[in-house]
Amino acid sequence: MKRFFLGLFAVVLSWLGIVAPALAGDLAHGGQIFSNNCAACHIGGGNVVNAAKTLKLADLQTYEMDSLDAIKYQVTNGKNAMPAFAGRLTEEDIDDVASYVLDQSEKGW
Repeated sequence: MKRFFLGLFAVVLSWLGIVAPALAGDLAHGGQIFSNNCAACHIGGGNVVNAAKTLKLADLQTYEMDSLDAIKYQVTNGKNAMPAFAGRLTEEDIDDVASYVLDQSEKGW
């Protein structure tokens, strides 16, 4: 019963515009950005460079990359073998691709 009321409360708050949606980005656009820039190394949420660091939810959680902010930071700045996309992608592109990656990871790719 408690879960029901918490869920109902969240729905009412979102209807009133008090709670922003968890994924603010355009997922369709994020999917295009991913296909054009990320899929070569991360096809299906994998990682061809380092198989232990996939985009699957469990790995994102393990490496504390399971938030929009963490994913956006990684895409913007790069790290190790991953290039930085700042200057190549717009801030909106990065927001959208981060939303897409998090959404796909939560769906199990």
